[in-house]
Amino acid sequence: MEEKLDKLFHLKERGTNVRTEVLAGLTAFVTAAYVLAVNPSVMSATGMDSGAVFTATALVCFLGTLVMALLTNYPFVLVPSMGLNAYFAYTVVLGMGYSWETALAAIFLEGVVFALISLTSLRDKIFNAIPLNLKYAISAGIGLFITIIGLKNSGLVISSSATLVSIFSFTGSMADGTFNTAGISVVLFLVGLVITGILMAKNVKGNILLGILITWILGIVCQLCGLYVPNPDAGFASLLPDFSNGLAVPSIAPTFMKMDFSHIADLGFLVVAFAFLLTSLFDTVGTLIGLGAKANLLDEDGNMPGVRGAMMGESVATMIAGVLGNSATCCSVEVAAGIAEGGRTGLMALTTGVLFLLSMFLSPIFLAIPSFATAPALVLVGSMMASSVLSIDFSDPSESIPAFLCFVGMPFCYSIVEGISLGIISYVGINLFCGKESRKKISPMMYVLAAIFILKYVLI
Repeated sequence: MEEKLDKLFHLKERGTNVRTEVLAGLTAFVTAAYVLAVNPSVMSATGMDSGAVFTATALVCFLGTLVMALLTNYPFVLVPSMGLNAYFAYTVVLGMGYSWETALAAIFLEGVVFALISLTSLRDKIFNAIPLNLKYAISAGIGLFITIIGLKNSGLVISSSATLVSIFSFTGSMADGTFNTAGISVVLFLVGLVITGILMAKNVKGNILLGILITWILGIVCQLCGLYVPNPDAGFASLLPDFSNGLAVPSIAPTFMKMDFSHIADLGFLVVAFAFLLTSLFDTVGTLIGLGAKANLLDEDGNMPGVRGAMMGESVATMIAGVLGNSATCCSVEVAAGIAEGGRTGLMALTTGVLFLLSMFLSPIFLAIPSFATAPALVLVGSMMASSVLSIDFSDPSESIPAFLCFVGMPFCYSIVEGISLGIISYVGINLFCGKESRKKISPMMYVLAAIFILKYVLI
């Protein structure tokens, strides 16, 4: 069996083995599995059946990742986008007044157009047009983006009307009686951060996964001792798996094939579909570059062989999402945790995909893993990805300024796309007026990309 897997996924060629890939896939699943809890909650705000959305989410993750693994042999996992699902629910449906059935039609249409782009040379031109320093910046920016997600999910970083963000107040938590929920969760996150950091520093195999499990177990001990008191209404669920409802899989019938194309000729509908397409395209390109750099999958010119298959896999997954009843997919940035564990091939992705499929039957277990247990993994993986900033050429302002705007734009705007947008627009703008030699660095596609992003801000 091991020889067959090696032949199929080229394990030895990429310096890995079956055990490493499976462990990396398990790690990626644990850090990305939160989408199975979050996505139904967001999508159900539109009136969609949350049980059907849960099942659709698990199936989309499995089928999309399976397609990605077989088409590319890359360690990339496809999940419903946590940004686009919010756009789907709160902007398109609740804000613009479209039905969720119409929004699903826009998702499907976006997937079809994405597939057509993936089959043409336009795909390569977009991917290869991005300068090498911006590619390094994208990788670093994704690291910072993962970090802010982890800090936010942990509860350590909170919103502030005065300073936008602030740090959690333990004294305030003690005073208002929330220490046994929010307070202890932050404490457990900090403990988990230190434990996982020590395991990483000692190069313990499976350090990230071990850190997640140890932190979760410590949380369970705190709950049994009364230090952690579940309060579901405040968002602090029990840390113990709940099997009271059995292992039944919710029916997907309420959302399956419910797409409504009756508004396809409306300008507003086309704008919605274009917004989905634009965000998916550059989310995919940016994440592929960042994760590809981390997994050493880019060639000496900073390009990724087989990117056509990766983008085709993304488009197919999005079409599947529209059919099953879900938001557009994206390449999960949390999969960086699996790459950090040594995942380098499609076997890692396949492992994660199978676990998503099995999660339909084991939902009580993975839903019991709290965000404070997975947050340390996101923060520490972010620190490793941020190291790409050391490869940026800071001696040339025409290169370093756009790169800087790119990697700080992602966490501060809470969007990979906005970071890429700032980087591309500033790169073209600065080099366009810095003389003939600088203008030569701007490819025709970079002009097109900059124009598209500017139009995005004007029209959408």
